[in-house]
Amino acid sequence: MEQRATHDISPYHVFSRAEWAMRREDTPMTLTPGEVARLRSMHDRLDMSEVEEIYLPLSRLLSFYVAAMQRLFQAQQAFLGTKDAKMPYIIGVGGSVAVGKSTTARVLQALLARWPNVPKVDLLTTDGFLFPNAVLEREGLMNKKGFPESYDLPALLRFLSDIKAGRRHAHAPVYSHLVYDVVPNVWIEVDRPDILIVEGLNVLQTGRLPKDGKAIPFVSDFFDFSVYIDADEDVLLSWYVSRFLTLRGTSFADPKSYFHRYSRLSDREAVETATDIWNRINLVNLRENILPTRPRADLVLNKSESHRVEEVALRRL
Repeated sequence: MEQRATHDISPYHVFSRAEWAMRREDTPMTLTPGEVARLRSMHDRLDMSEVEEIYLPLSRLLSFYVAAMQRLFQAQQAFLGTKDAKMPYIIGVGGSVAVGKSTTARVLQALLARWPNVPKVDLLTTDGFLFPNAVLEREGLMNKKGFPESYDLPALLRFLSDIKAGRRHAHAPVYSHLVYDVVPNVWIEVDRPDILIVEGLNVLQTGRLPKDGKAIPFVSDFFDFSVYIDADEDVLLSWYVSRFLTLRGTSFADPKSYFHRYSRLSDREAVETATDIWNRINLVNLRENILPTRPRADLVLNKSESHRVEEVALRRL
């Protein structure tokens, strides 16, 4: 079946779920039901059919893209007469709070790592590059945590520059969702992966462009491919509230949790609290910073209330 465009000048090919699923062709399923269940975040409903119909076609597409990039890199080396280290392929995954970025990133990592040539695939969340809470509190940014200004952007750019240059033993800070803060003096090491997946709220953000034409790097400048996960605002709110209610009885119950105070809320109080947080912080960030980056993605996965991807938009080359 032919792909259809939303209108004649759309920069995207748009596929229904069934149309996209056909692009899997003979790509083998390399994950078991148990592995798929472990990759799923608590409120997502990822199942084998979602992997088969959405993520296996994407894995096949990415195999073509990565191979083409490797050929282009070799052509540039031949032109320059250089013998540079291999250049990792970097995939960005962005979208709203509660949309399922972590699940998508983990599924992609698992599938790509099982390609026949067994590439090394690492996964990084940008949470570790948030400023520590002490800095956010000093700057009056605690209620803007997750907004572009709450990240140590120069540190993130230096890290991605090191990765793209093929440098050994690049280090990234670690974030704890339990204590809701960057963990001091703890790092993860990323050592020349074949593929790096970078997941975060604002990974496609550009910010203001300089008027003098000077080069200003953005996080997305280091991406070879980017995915935006999309859903309607009311659906995102319902997922956020559902996740909040689940966390109330799980991680929030831990006395060490930053949100331990919420574990004692009644159902009604928990729904009201979650809705208030969403409206004051997450919805504002979505509308002002995250959603405007959607047109910059190479691939957009549109989710319905059931968490199923119902439509896929692929940027034209």
